Amino acid sequence: MRLLSILGLLLTAVEGLRPGRGHHPTRLLNSKGVKNVSKLKAAVFPGPQDKGFPKHRFLNANTTKFAVNGTNIPDVDFDVGESYAGSLPISKDHNEQNNLFFWFFPSTNVAADKEIVIWLNGGPGCSSFEGLLHEHGPFLWQPGTYKPMRNNWSWHNLTNIVYVEQPVGTGFSAGVPTIASEEALATQFQGWWKNFVDTFSMQGYKVYIAGESYAGKYCPYIASAMLDANDTTYYQMSGMLINNALIHSYDLQQDIPIVRFIEHWGSLFPFNDTFRSHIKSMDAQCGFSAFVDTYLTFPPISPLPSILPGIYENGTWSEECYHLYDEIWLATTLQNPCFSLYHITDFCPRIWDVLGFLASTPYLPSGTKAYFDRNDVKAAIHAPQNKTWSLCADEYVFAGSDSSEPSTMYALPNVINKTGNVIIAHGQLDMVILSNGTLLAIQNMTWGGKLGFQNRPTEPFYVPFVDVVGETGVNIGGAGVMGSMVSERGLTWVGVNQAGHMLPEYAPAASYRQLEFLLGRVDCMNCTKPFTVEQLYYPEEDQGDMGQGTAPQGWSDQKSERYWK
Repeated sequence: MRLLSILGLLLTAVEGLRPGRGHHPTRLLNSKGVKNVSKLKAAVFPGPQDKGFPKHRFLNANTTKFAVNGTNIPDVDFDVGESYAGSLPISKDHNEQNNLFFWFFPSTNVAADKEIVIWLNGGPGCSSFEGLLHEHGPFLWQPGTYKPMRNNWSWHNLTNIVYVEQPVGTGFSAGVPTIASEEALATQFQGWWKNFVDTFSMQGYKVYIAGESYAGKYCPYIASAMLDANDTTYYQMSGMLINNALIHSYDLQQDIPIVRFIEHWGSLFPFNDTFRSHIKSMDAQCGFSAFVDTYLTFPPISPLPSILPGIYENGTWSEECYHLYDEIWLATTLQNPCFSLYHITDFCPRIWDVLGFLASTPYLPSGTKAYFDRNDVKAAIHAPQNKTWSLCADEYVFAGSDSSEPSTMYALPNVINKTGNVIIAHGQLDMVILSNGTLLAIQNMTWGGKLGFQNRPTEPFYVPFVDVVGETGVNIGGAGVMGSMVSERGLTWVGVNQAGHMLPEYAPAASYRQLEFLLGRVDCMNCTKPFTVEQLYYPEEDQGDMGQGTAPQGWSDQKSERYWK
């Protein structure tokens, strides 16, 4: 990671704290109506009540000590169901002191037999329990909400899922960080995973891995190592989903596309003419937008040059280009003190978060604790009472620096080539990792014998309508054409409207659809097939031509999408 200015240091600290309309924009009803929907559901969903799983299917002599009482989770006033939490060592060595903490939620979905999803947040060093509590766990306590609520979009309704705090030093995971690369991280995770599989008798299960932000490094390296192990008893890696993922470098995924990003969302960055002229001038001097125009093409014209524009000047750093992103961020926060890099439409007031994170700033009022640092919560999930939990580790979880090359160089294409089942999704309102930067990284990657996507992501990404409401009395999922996508040679890109850095938090139904596709429950995401679980099932008529996708489709040569002239 580059040496940072004061603002750059703040950016690193913030990233360390959180990982890692087409024709039918709203409710898409079956105009003719559907009769006997209950009978149709019964035919489609035999369901656990007919031939499903035992109530506590993973409870055995090895797992009893990990069992969590689903009716005794603090502040949760409903039964969360079967789950298991605790620590397991990263190896079989009886003297092993390093361990990883987990919370495992089995699914009652009969389609989930013999499969499991691993979820990882980023950071590095940020707890995956953020994904659990804010994004797609069985219960949610999202920022600004009064109490935990049942999650209609919980991923455990689709499949078995385990949230893992890793690497060592993250969350409740104890020990001394010793890794200095993603390869070493993957080795430790494989050792832990083998212990997990043996504990819960999951030999031969299909394994899927998902994550966000810095997990754009974690997930591909872990998945690639599992595939290279050639051991389907423990490591039957079958697919990967990564959101707003760091797959190359911050230089490519933040600095170079930043002015084009500001142009596109111009009304959210109402700078005065003097400052606009300054950053446009600096962008031209650094060659950033020109670089995007040249290399963000479909198909790509060539691999990216080895030296990126503006970053090096005669072998040294170009200070002006280096600080451009920081200048824009500072100017934005002066206008909007509650601005969030993670979702650029956030404004004041700041919304309280039980994990202790407001906008882009850590915050815990005097006398309060983060939810997972409460003694009653620790007791409920078998966490160590003497360990202070924080959303992200106070100390760096690598021994030194992470020396590994970007995942696009080998690990990510290796996973694509060997599984043919990888999704990279991106919330379009994220300023931590910019959509254009991720597409530039993809267009510089070779998989399936070709460089990059051959076609621009113009297909409509469709999210089905559901007749289910949340505790707020509204459909919290969103429906209709909610973005743009392209799928080629085993890799699918999805850009999602209205979502930020934590994509499932802002667009839960969109994320749920992507997981269905990853698991093979549906064979398309540009079609109007309904969701595949009973509580979300709502049959629709074919909507016909939905037109193109609605998320920015690679902003390099779409002049109509430029807000500044």
